[in-house]
Amino acid sequence: MQVIETNNEGLERAYKVIVSAPDIEEKINTRLTQIAQTANMPGFRPGKVPVSLLKKTHGQAIMGEVLEKTVNESSQQVMVEKELRPVSQPKIEIEKFDEGSDLEYSIQLEVFPEIVLTDFSQLKLERVKVPADEKQVDEMISQMASGQKDSKPAEKNRPISSGDVVVIDFTGSVDGEEFSGGQSEDYSLEIGSGSFIPGFEEQLIGKEVGGEFDVNVTFPDEYAKELAGKDAVFAVKIKELRETVPVALDDEFAKKMGAENLEDLKAKLRENQEAEVGQYTRMRAKRELLDVLDETHDFELPEGLIQAEFDTVWHQFEHQRKEHPEKIEEEDKDKTDEDLKEEYREISARRVRLALLLAEIGRVNEIMVTPDEVNRAIMQEAQQHKGQEKEVFDYYKNNPDAMQAMQSPLLEDKVVDFILELADVSEKLATLEELMALPEPKKPIKKKKTAKSKPKVGSSEIKVPAKKKATIKKNVAAKAADNKGDKE
Repeated sequence: MQVIETNNEGLERAYKVIVSAPDIEEKINTRLTQIAQTANMPGFRPGKVPVSLLKKTHGQAIMGEVLEKTVNESSQQVMVEKELRPVSQPKIEIEKFDEGSDLEYSIQLEVFPEIVLTDFSQLKLERVKVPADEKQVDEMISQMASGQKDSKPAEKNRPISSGDVVVIDFTGSVDGEEFSGGQSEDYSLEIGSGSFIPGFEEQLIGKEVGGEFDVNVTFPDEYAKELAGKDAVFAVKIKELRETVPVALDDEFAKKMGAENLEDLKAKLRENQEAEVGQYTRMRAKRELLDVLDETHDFELPEGLIQAEFDTVWHQFEHQRKEHPEKIEEEDKDKTDEDLKEEYREISARRVRLALLLAEIGRVNEIMVTPDEVNRAIMQEAQQHKGQEKEVFDYYKNNPDAMQAMQSPLLEDKVVDFILELADVSEKLATLEELMALPEPKKPIKKKKTAKSKPKVGSSEIKVPAKKKATIKKNVAAKAADNKGDKE
């Protein structure tokens, strides 16, 4: 095999590889001999088919198989001998081959840049910690208790008011005709709960037990198709008035909520609250770390990777601009495509830089994602597609690109955790309100040495919009309540 270097500029490498005709012929004859040992052909005993006949009947197919194997093996040999670390799949193109002649093909690739890693122990970072809010924990328990309250018969008959529970019979009709699902007997309804059609519960206020009357309502437009927007009349009879009884916030109540006692329930709510906010604070710390890594490392970037990442980012932007223009940020709507492309190229280059940097940190420190970690991630993904778990597993099993896409963020998180363990990370206590008021991490700084290029690391570009901040703040209580029994 003869290898001729044709390009060695920057990170680009190109080679012309020549495999001699005798070598190709020898490989073909070896393969034919292997096949002949088990070949079956009319007129010949198994394993006795002449190699010359096999070559005549199957020569082209075997030649294609041998060529493919020869290119794969010889190109790998070139990588090893030249000590090349390609950043992506090399481009291989057969330039010349005729039966009985040399095989000539070219290899084009970009190699991994030389990266000098900083001393991570010298990095200074700040991580915000938000302790559980005891007032909010108490509010969560009160919300949980409101869903568990009981009722008792009213001591005396009186007009119905909001908060009461009434036992009623009702029959609904539209245009004088009863409709399916519009009838019930001995139905317990809490006035003010909003569980009935808008306007229904309000018309029961002031009525008394024994009263029989009609309630006139209009079904909402988003209701079931056959009733949406239609006027309806419900014949209602009030059979009993009950008063709500507050739930005692004690150990028995806590046990109903899946805890051992009241203090255990509060501890679980604190833990869930801190975990919810902790996801956000870790995300901020990660973004700050990536900003620092980006600023403290500068190396040549493979233009091919940047272009590939830019093409992906720009395609996503154009799709969103066409299909969901309302999701485009206001500041981007007034920019020209030329300005936007320059901005997205900077983002693409930053992503590429961070991807290569994190990959190098992982390689140098032997940080790897285990098969068990990948399987757990796929299982979590499958659980989000009930009834299609097998299809999800098969998709990843049969799709190397999808499997790589699953592994990349796992490796990224492990590398980030590794660096955070070494770095000088100070902790700052803050309330939830103070956390949400903190400014977003600064935008990437354009590097002079790589002005034409810039970022991909899947999740490396972390930006938390104000809407997400509000959602985090709003859902801390709700999520903690939903997860109240998860830690048992």
